[in-house]
Amino acid sequence: MGFSPCPNDTFIFDALVNHKFDTHGFEFEAHLEDVQTLNEWAMDGKLDFSKISYGVLPLVSEQYAVLESGGALGKGVGPLLITKDAKARQEDVPKMRIAIPGVNTTAHMLFSMAFPEAHHKEFMVFNEIEDAVLNGTVDAGVIIHENRFTYKEKGLHKLIDLGDYWEKQTRLPIPLGGIIAHRRIGKELAMEVDQLIKKSVEYAFSHYPQLSPYVKIHAQEMSPHVMKQHIDLYVNDFSLWLGEDGKTAVSKLLSVYQHIYPERAFSTDTVFLGE
Repeated sequence: MGFSPCPNDTFIFDALVNHKFDTHGFEFEAHLEDVQTLNEWAMDGKLDFSKISYGVLPLVSEQYAVLESGGALGKGVGPLLITKDAKARQEDVPKMRIAIPGVNTTAHMLFSMAFPEAHHKEFMVFNEIEDAVLNGTVDAGVIIHENRFTYKEKGLHKLIDLGDYWEKQTRLPIPLGGIIAHRRIGKELAMEVDQLIKKSVEYAFSHYPQLSPYVKIHAQEMSPHVMKQHIDLYVNDFSLWLGEDGKTAVSKLLSVYQHIYPERAFSTDTVFLGE
C-alpha cells in the first residue's frame, strides 16, 4: 500500500498499517513516497493499493479502480499559484515560467483549466517549488500541502487560489487525491480493504486532536500546529466515504481532463470500485 508521508495520509493509514484495530488477518507493507512517485508507480501497476492524484486517474483506470475511503476532497483545499513579484497579475501568467508539482497531478489539471494558454511549465517535487520561485528559477509556482501555510512567511504572494476557481466554475468539492485498488486484486477483496480503510479513518478521528508518533515521525519537521492544519484541511467526511457528491466531483475532473487532452481517450464507465 502506497501513500505520502504528509500528515493527512499518515493520519488516515496509521491505525490500519500499525494494527491499532482488528484488520481481519490483513497485513500491509507500507510505501511512503511523494505523490508524483506514487502516480508513476500506479502507471506501472506496481502496488496493490495506492494514493494517487486524481489527475493521473485517466492514465491508470484500466489497471485500477477508485475506492470509497481514504481520499482527499473538499472545499477551500485547492492548490495556490504563488509568485515573488507582488505586482504580478493573472493576465501575465501565460508568459511566465511556472513550477508544477508533477505532470500527472490534480494541481496540474486545475492550473491548466484556469490557464490553458500557459505552456512554460517546469515539473518538480512539491516541496522544492517555493525555493524555485524565491531564487528565480521560475516566475511562479503551484503549491500544495503544507506550503499553503508557509508561503507568506517567505515573502511570497498569491496570484490565484486554483481550488476556489474550480469551485466557482463547477460548484463541486475539489477532488485532490484518491485511493485505488489494482484490478488484479479482485473486487471482493478490494471492497474488504476499502472497509478497513474506513475503519482506520474512524479510529483516527476518535483519537483526534491527539497526534500519533507515526504522524509526527513522517511530518518533515512540521510543527504540531501545522500538522493539525494539514489534517483539518484534507481529512473530512469524504475521506470516510466518497459518496455520490464525491463521485460527481471526480467525474467532472475527468471530463476536464478529456477537454484538455482530447487525444487521450479513455473510458469512465468503471472508474469506481462499486460499478
